[in-house]
Amino acid sequence: MIELQDVAYSYGGAELFTGLSLTLAPGSFQFLTGPSGAGKTTLLKLCYGDLRATGGVVSLFGMDAATMGRDDVALARRRIGVVHQDCQFLDHLPVAENIALPLQVAGRADEAAGDLDELMAWVGLRGQAAQLPPQLSGGERQRAALARAVITSPDVIIADEPTGNVDWEMSQRLLSLLVELNRMGKTVLIASHDMNLIRTAKSQVSANVLRLKDGRLQTGVAL
Repeated sequence: MIELQDVAYSYGGAELFTGLSLTLAPGSFQFLTGPSGAGKTTLLKLCYGDLRATGGVVSLFGMDAATMGRDDVALARRRIGVVHQDCQFLDHLPVAENIALPLQVAGRADEAAGDLDELMAWVGLRGQAAQLPPQLSGGERQRAALARAVITSPDVIIADEPTGNVDWEMSQRLLSLLVELNRMGKTVLIASHDMNLIRTAKSQVSANVLRLKDGRLQTGVAL
């Protein structure tokens, strides 16, 4: 689905990483760990076409990202749900409308009604549908971000520190939603520094742990 082969990324003349290879196979569940500044967010952005590698090959659903035009990238992105570390919403729109935005952008607004109600119930936000984003707690914002990421029924879910700003109980709840998505056949890649969360996940699902450090990617890391 998404594959990186001997990928390098540099900016400002400095090389962040090189010789990096990674495969996000259908139905896999993977965690990406590593120290701050190692390039985890950059690696995620390469995986969903927001950045282009300065070396090697990034393949998105069988296409070389380096040769993809804007329309090709947009089509590929519809198959990838992204949960950003700092969830951004349109504060003047109700939560329900924020979550439904990807369907509108994809020209599928007619699907919103039924799917949206079911999805908001799934993430436990049905009662907050009419609220504005500033009225939500941190955990509610993260669940809204996850709902927005999956409303188009993507094949791949990529989450950047989705539990970084919430307490342990909410981390567990978010993790259970991601595990459920994986059991439904979705490919999941999560960047996280929370080793306890990763250990908990590994007790529930077959998860591979990756570690990005000093410009290199280790796979199958033991905790």
